[in-house]
Amino acid sequence: MQLRVPILGGWIFSFLVVGPLFAESLLLPAISDATKECLKCHQASDPGIYQQWGESRHFRANVGCYECHKAIKGEPDAFEHFGQWIATIVSPKDCGQCHSHEVAEFSGSHHSKAARILGSLDNRLAEVVEGNSGFKTEGFPHGNSASAVSGCWQCHGSVIKVLDEGKLDPATWPNTGIGRINPDGSEGSCTACHMRHQFSTEQARNPDNCGKCHMGPDHPQKEIYYESKHGIAFLANKEKLNMARPKWVVGEDYFLAPTCATCHMSATKDQPVTHDVGMRISWNNRPAVSIRPEVSDGQMGLPGKNVSWEKRRDNMKNVCQSCHNNQWIDNFYTQYDALLDLYHEKFAKPGLELMTLAKPLLRPAEFSNKLDFTWYELWHHEGRRARHGVSMMGPDYTHWHGMYEVAKKFYAEFIPELQRLVEESKASKDPTKIGAATKLEEKLQFVLDSENHRWYENKMDPAEAERRKKAAEEFNARYKAN
Repeated sequence: MQLRVPILGGWIFSFLVVGPLFAESLLLPAISDATKECLKCHQASDPGIYQQWGESRHFRANVGCYECHKAIKGEPDAFEHFGQWIATIVSPKDCGQCHSHEVAEFSGSHHSKAARILGSLDNRLAEVVEGNSGFKTEGFPHGNSASAVSGCWQCHGSVIKVLDEGKLDPATWPNTGIGRINPDGSEGSCTACHMRHQFSTEQARNPDNCGKCHMGPDHPQKEIYYESKHGIAFLANKEKLNMARPKWVVGEDYFLAPTCATCHMSATKDQPVTHDVGMRISWNNRPAVSIRPEVSDGQMGLPGKNVSWEKRRDNMKNVCQSCHNNQWIDNFYTQYDALLDLYHEKFAKPGLELMTLAKPLLRPAEFSNKLDFTWYELWHHEGRRARHGVSMMGPDYTHWHGMYEVAKKFYAEFIPELQRLVEESKASKDPTKIGAATKLEEKLQFVLDSENHRWYENKMDPAEAERRKKAAEEFNARYKAN
């Protein structure tokens, strides 16, 4: 596959990569003749796009339509347009002609690999359980699920399919999913965060920018942020945060509140901007049992496999130190790790073991059993909410939307469904099922007899029961006195 050749000179490369401090002296000398030809039509036919571009730093650098959309004849998505070869999609490979450092960091991040969810358990829900194959297009005559096309793919990204004359299949375009797989082979979409055609720095730094994807029942980071003291401080002070300034160093250029970008991407006094949002995260809370980020990076073959979670945590602590002292920071991380330990040891690990033992007793199709949905929501929804809640200091999401819901689902739905499955299978005449049910029953009883769960069968340690009784009496006496 041919690469699109660099079309900007070294001076503009320096302007865009080194930064805005030299913007006035490092510009293309003028808007190119090719871009002027584009503007003759698009100024009238697309006035919104024209105006957005006119307010952008690209405009001030004389970087226009042709510089970004230029293509080479023979490329998968290239088409001839009034004598020029162009492409609709501007991919990270195109942006990398000038923003090479940023694209290299992004390409090594989990964000750029988000479309690899396609075919996963999550996508099976959208494609099969929720959907069907009724959305038929030229590129997909066998059909797709409209739920996946307009849901999962819009955040994670689709595999862009090119039709004749550079037209893009409507099942895959429009799409700005952050892991979009582009016709030139690159992964990702810069416009997932830097919305075209203004590419506003201020907009990219705004917490709501991340909220397109990071919200909802399974990963409500946006909601958690606005519940937290960080989000409260942002709403009270957002006009004072200098978010449109080119240089934006926490503790120097602003100090009243952090945004998502502050913690995960933006510069500190000791760290540059990073486009790999995993470099300051010390847990990957996506799976049923959280794993360290270098482990998940290794599974995906990403360069982050060589960066330890301790180093990443130090990177985040460096951000925190702009506003907090070391005792505050260290104690926060102690609280964070303790909540994950509770979730893992009490619910996630025994839950995984029980589901493994239950599998021979279930209908083989995924999500054709009540237990499949119960377990999936326990870790994928409630369990993630609790873990994300504590990681971002959102107490309501940690407790009521998180651990309370985990416990409720575990004791009121998961355990009773396992018990029903055991009883039903042991009553069958199938020796294989009876054997599997016996193993599940033994493990279930072992879990319920453990220190974490023995309260459920009224087997709490007498000394602990007495302490809790005394605490309840003191509580009742205190409030009766008032």
